Amino acid sequence: MLELLTQYSDSSQFFNLFNYITFRTGGAIVTAMILAFAIGAPFIAWLRKKQGKGQPIREDGPQGHLLTKKGTPTMGGLIILISLGISSLLWADLKNPYVWSVLIVTVGFGAIGFVDDFAKVTKQHHGGLSAKLRLLFEFSIAAVAAVAMLAAEWIATTPEQAHTIVGFWNALWGGDPLTAVALPFIQGWGVQLLAFYALFAMIVIVGFGNAVNLTDGLDGLAIVPVMIAAGTFGVICYLVGRVDYSQYLGIPHVAGVGELSTILGALLGASLGFLWYNAPPARVFMGDTGSLALGGLLGSVAVATKHEIVLVIVGGLFVLETLSVMVQVAVFKRTGKRLFLMAPIHHHFEKLGWQEPTIVIRFWIISVIFALAGLATLKLR
Repeated sequence: MLELLTQYSDSSQFFNLFNYITFRTGGAIVTAMILAFAIGAPFIAWLRKKQGKGQPIREDGPQGHLLTKKGTPTMGGLIILISLGISSLLWADLKNPYVWSVLIVTVGFGAIGFVDDFAKVTKQHHGGLSAKLRLLFEFSIAAVAAVAMLAAEWIATTPEQAHTIVGFWNALWGGDPLTAVALPFIQGWGVQLLAFYALFAMIVIVGFGNAVNLTDGLDGLAIVPVMIAAGTFGVICYLVGRVDYSQYLGIPHVAGVGELSTILGALLGASLGFLWYNAPPARVFMGDTGSLALGGLLGSVAVATKHEIVLVIVGGLFVLETLSVMVQVAVFKRTGKRLFLMAPIHHHFEKLGWQEPTIVIRFWIISVIFALAGLATLKLR
C-alpha cells in the first residue's frame, strides 16, 4: 500500500525510496517485528484465559513434556499471521498477483491450522481434523495458488498474445519453460512436466506446510529454521525478479516475484517478535495455526520463483524431520519394530537423553548449513 507513495516522488526524493524493494522489505521487517512484540504479551494472556488447560500433551511422548509444557497455550501462530498480514498489506505492492497468491496460501493454511488447534483444545486431545479432510482443504487452496501463479507468469511472458483460457491451457501442454522444474547446479536445463507441473506445485506447497508442522515439536525448534529459510528465499526472490542478476547467475527469471521479498521480510520480522515468547521455556506454542501457514508460505514462494528443488536443500531440516516419520512408519509396518525411539527425529534425541536446548540449537546450526548450501546453488552452475 505504501508503494503508492511513489507517485509523489517528483515533489520529494524521500518518496522515491518506496520504489525500491529493498527499502520496503526493511520496512516490512521492522513493522512486523514491532507489531509482534506489541501484541504478543496481551494476546498470550488472552489465549491462556480462553484455553485454560492449553495445548494437550501427548502421553506417549517424552515424559518431561508432561511437566514442562502442560498448560502452555497454543494458536500463537496468530501473532505471526496478524503481524505478517498487516506489514505485508502496508509495504507490498498489492497489484502484484504473486503477493496475493502467497497470502491466499498463508491465510488459508492458517485457517486450517486454527480449526485443527481449536478442535484439539476443545476436546483436550491431540487429534484434531482428520488427515483426509485437512489434506483436501490444503490441496484445494494450493491448486488455486498454483494456477494463479502459472497464469501470472504466462501473461507476463506473452504480452503480445490474447490471454484466454484456451491459450493458457495450450501453454501448459506446449513444453513451455513455464512448466519446467529448474535443477540446481545445472544451467539452462530443467525437467519438463507440462500441465502436471500444477500438481507438482501443489505437492510442494502442501508437503512443505506439513513438513514445518512436523518439525514444530520443541520450543523454538521450527521458528528459527523458518526465519533462516525466509531470509534465504528473500535473497532468491530479489535475484530471480531481476533480469540482470538472473541472466548473470543462469537462474530462471520470473518478472514480479521480487516483490515477494517484502512478504518474506514481514515473515522474518514477525517470527523474530514471536521467538521472544517462544524461546525456551515457551510462553506460547505457534500450533498448527502457525506451522501450516509458514510452511505453505515458503512452499508457494519456492513455486513462484521456480526454486522448488532448492527449497528442499534450504529447508533440509524440515525434509529430514518428515523423512524420519515416513521411514519410521514404513519400517514399523514392515517389521513391527521402530527404527527411531520416537519420530519425528527430534524426539528420538530427547529419548536418548539430549536436553531440549541442545537439540534446538544444534538443529538451528544444521538449518544454517542447509541454507548456505542452497545459496551456493545460485552460483555453482
